[in-house]
Amino acid sequence: MTMQAIVVEQLGGPGELRIAERPDPRPGPGQISVAISAAGVNFMDTGARRLGPATGRVPFVPGVEGAGRVVALGEGVTEFAIGDRVAWVYAYGSYAEQVVMPAGSAVPVPDDITDEIAASVMMQGITAHHFTTEAAPVEPGQTALVHAAAGGLGQLLTQLVKARGGTVIGLTSSQAKTGVARQAGADHVVVSTGAAFVEPVMELTGGQGVHTVFDGGGETTFRASTQVLRRHGTLLYYGAVIGDPPVLNLRELPRSIKVSYPVFRDHIPTREQLLTHSAELFGLLRQGRLRVEIGGRYPLQDAARAHHDLEARTTTGKLLLLP
Repeated sequence: MTMQAIVVEQLGGPGELRIAERPDPRPGPGQISVAISAAGVNFMDTGARRLGPATGRVPFVPGVEGAGRVVALGEGVTEFAIGDRVAWVYAYGSYAEQVVMPAGSAVPVPDDITDEIAASVMMQGITAHHFTTEAAPVEPGQTALVHAAAGGLGQLLTQLVKARGGTVIGLTSSQAKTGVARQAGADHVVVSTGAAFVEPVMELTGGQGVHTVFDGGGETTFRASTQVLRRHGTLLYYGAVIGDPPVLNLRELPRSIKVSYPVFRDHIPTREQLLTHSAELFGLLRQGRLRVEIGGRYPLQDAARAHHDLEARTTTGKLLLLP
């Protein structure tokens, strides 16, 4: 039996994402095989396509996030049954009709959460939860600057900052995206590219600056983000896929600010924490306190178009591939 999958034969642009026939994967001991209903598209996938996957092996099937139903169990798996709905993050090869993963990588999906929504929050939802609760915990009354506030991660960050009692200044790259950022809960929206946001952000904060900056913009925004932080503020930098930050002399950092490079796996180092944090996100969704905007649904064979649209910054919200 065979399935369809997106295969990268050589590294390069979106055109290197091509549909191909692959053997149906079979689970080994401790693994499950899942029929994928929806796969998340993330910026890290574009980095893997250009620079190579974490495994270092080419050709490869990209994608690490999704949701679907268990179709086969490997030896020793007792936590799941065939037919169970699951979601996952960091199961490589998710741009496909089926994927095999360790059973410990999957989490159960509540009956009232759709596969599309579940697939949309595993990477960006857990990331936003990490940023706002552990890496730089938001306190009531604090102000945060959220880069790319109309994007999938930006919208989730905005909502979680607001849920914790904070004020959000959202950055968007165009006027057309400001409504999306405001709908997510941003109190103020600044249209800016590059470093042009410094003056308006300082004006909005009465010259004091913000408590926290969530910056995924890469090198073009890094230094400007340090300039809008108030004394002892925190810059969370997560733009490594877009571009490396400049080399810094620590003595040049202004106002005793702190800089963090938050690593996803530090938030879910154990199976128990993966289950706890994902269940909390599902709970927020069920309570209506967290909303996911799906900005684009693409057939699996259109993965190249999804990557092109994501890198062109023409999309808002979460992008999904639907096998």
